[in-house]
Amino acid sequence: MTIAAGAALAPSAAAILETAEPAGKVALSRALAAGWRLGGMEIGRTTAPLRPARPSRPPLLPPRDMPKRRNFGSPAGRLALLHALAHIELNAIDLAWDIVARFAGDKLPRKFFDDWVGVAIEEAEHFALLAGRLEGLGSSYGALPAHDGLWEAAAATAHDVLARLAVVPLVLEARGLDVTPDMMLRLERAGDTESAAILDRIYRDEIGHVAVGARWFQALCRARGLDPAASYRDRVRRHFKGALKPPFNREARDRAGFPAAYYEPLACIGAAP
Repeated sequence: MTIAAGAALAPSAAAILETAEPAGKVALSRALAAGWRLGGMEIGRTTAPLRPARPSRPPLLPPRDMPKRRNFGSPAGRLALLHALAHIELNAIDLAWDIVARFAGDKLPRKFFDDWVGVAIEEAEHFALLAGRLEGLGSSYGALPAHDGLWEAAAATAHDVLARLAVVPLVLEARGLDVTPDMMLRLERAGDTESAAILDRIYRDEIGHVAVGARWFQALCRARGLDPAASYRDRVRRHFKGALKPPFNREARDRAGFPAAYYEPLACIGAAP
């Protein structure tokens, strides 16, 4: 698969969103990121699809209908964990390209798109690593059911780039920083050092993704005369369904430039103010 010569960034990002097969989505992500980095590509404008295309497998279930995750110490439990993480990363590819496609007409700086192209290609590599690991263990992405709740964050924030930044990198990806170190430790204890190494790569990259979200959220708030901390709390209360659950990985969040004053006042509350 290739990106057409002369194609602009935003329409090409939309084409990735409309690509159902994960391998094709990864290949197009690599091609678009490489083309963008060469320089000279226009940002362009497009209409982002309401939902990304999805393969026929895995079956997508409501979160409440998902099987309970088994112990990491068993082979079946590790496969379930890796499959769930691969599904998250596939959605993360689409979330990164969606912010490029959906907000291309918002007169954002070119550096904004540089950063999100960088996030998108790293998410594609994360998915490829996890899919390869599943295959190495005799399974594959699509072999188990997955839940369909991850795209709700995109739908709820499609109208507002500040809401998207608040909820996706600064709630969902920041939560990954909180839980991944324990998953790595449990995999290492189970003797699965190869899977733990993949999670370590993802964890280090995700600190950078949270940093991108924090940097642009703060910059855009200040450009609009808004207080970043208050704006973050307002948008999370209005657009995120759920709770911000401690304990927080303060060390990783601080490294990402994401101040505790933003999120700690929201700990253990739901979407209501």
